[in-house]
Amino acid sequence: MSIHVALNHVTHYRYDRLISLSPQIVRLRPAPHCRTRILAYSLRVEPAEHFINWQQDPQSNYQARLTFPEKTRELRLTVDLVGEMAVLNPFDFFLEPYAQQFPFAYEPGEQRELAPYLARLPATRLFAGYLESALRKSRSVVDFLVDLNLRLSRDVRYLIRMQPGVQAPEETLDKASGSCRDSAWLLVQLLRHLGLAARFVSGYLIQLTADVKSLDGPSGPPADFTDLHAWCEVYLPGAGWIGLDPTSGLLAGEGHIPLACTPEPSAAAPVTGLVEECEVDFAHSMSVQRIWEAPRVTKPYTEQQWAAIEKLGHAVDADMAAHDVRLTMGGEPTFVASDDPDGAEWNTTALGKTKRARAAELYGRLKEQYAPTGLAHFGQGKWYPGEPLPRWSLNCFWRRDGEPIWENPALCANESAPCGATSTVAQHFLSDVARRLGLAPEFVFAAYEDAFYYVWKERRLPSNVDPFDSKLENKEERARLARIFEQGLDAATGYVLPVARTPDDDGWQSGSWFLRQERC
Repeated sequence: MSIHVALNHVTHYRYDRLISLSPQIVRLRPAPHCRTRILAYSLRVEPAEHFINWQQDPQSNYQARLTFPEKTRELRLTVDLVGEMAVLNPFDFFLEPYAQQFPFAYEPGEQRELAPYLARLPATRLFAGYLESALRKSRSVVDFLVDLNLRLSRDVRYLIRMQPGVQAPEETLDKASGSCRDSAWLLVQLLRHLGLAARFVSGYLIQLTADVKSLDGPSGPPADFTDLHAWCEVYLPGAGWIGLDPTSGLLAGEGHIPLACTPEPSAAAPVTGLVEECEVDFAHSMSVQRIWEAPRVTKPYTEQQWAAIEKLGHAVDADMAAHDVRLTMGGEPTFVASDDPDGAEWNTTALGKTKRARAAELYGRLKEQYAPTGLAHFGQGKWYPGEPLPRWSLNCFWRRDGEPIWENPALCANESAPCGATSTVAQHFLSDVARRLGLAPEFVFAAYEDAFYYVWKERRLPSNVDPFDSKLENKEERARLARIFEQGLDAATGYVLPVARTPDDDGWQSGSWFLRQERC
């Protein structure tokens, strides 16, 4: 899935008279290590009478060196580029074993190569205090960087600052506010004092409005947006340069397009050069426009696209029918807790502490929306090999004509308030059901745990392990085994009432079950 966007950036200087321009260095071309694919790029310069030489600085950033043989009243730079906004995983990297825990030391060869990115300013009072609170204890380097970047975004309020230059880290901490370049330079210095090579990045930031609003947290900009931006990159052995944006607290993604990455902010300015003394009128404009979008579930297909899909579907159906190809499809809806998306119960295990309760809550909300008078049925679902019990299946049935099946929701059990049902309650319940159906209650019979199975199960345990021991491998099986031995194998665990329609379909019938072991 990707979106192609066209970015337009105009920088316009107007002078009050004809002046001479020294060679101007322009850093407005995406850097070679830019992860966002650039499909097209152009730089237009006015006045037309000029010479342009593309070169690279010591950090391999692209630079356009412009020379102007004649005097001019204006300098206008227009950048047009087309980028492919495909989602990038900022954590898609591996680290060298020695660099996986913070703190770590670069190897001697890396130390020499990274020397310009380890140069530190003096640790002033506020800066030293903030540095001390950066938790130097050993931990995953990725977790450390994520936490530090996020903390800085919360501690330094973002503001638009039109004054030239970059604030010193001490000033940014004292004011607890700054522009993106101020926060980026503060993070660069923090990382360097912590022994990590870091560099200042100037570039474009493209933010596209989301197709749908976020269920939890901010949904992003209300409209597509682009601007010049600054952030930081840290060097991690094995991964290379990793972008950190202290303005948002996030890692750099597909919307971050680096133009210049340098040891010092002054070397990353978009345009540098001398001019004669004069009055200058400066104008700056930026815009981004979507020019192509891949169809996706959150962005409906056009009528033409949908017609083509439907036509193809009918053609496939006709081919399958002609060759007598029959397909079956199964599946089940899946939901994940927004406050614990990585928990085992939402990824690997059948149940957990909250899954069953939240499933019932979600079921109730869906039922209230679609079938408030439908029949609720919670029963046995899939039973996977190796699992001691089947999954739950939460179902709702309703009539298409709108006639209610179940009118009193108070008669349904409340998942959050267990009713305390026992086997005795189950026996009375089924006996009453039998009477209401016109059947003899004597046909209700007890069901027990399989004594032979559990005696065999107990004999298989090691001699030093009893059914209540917590060392048994499967937690659910352990709990069930302990519960069964505690209550005894001769205790009824449920009751059964055989029921079938009569042959003429005008009532119900029951009868005795023949059981080889004389009990169920």
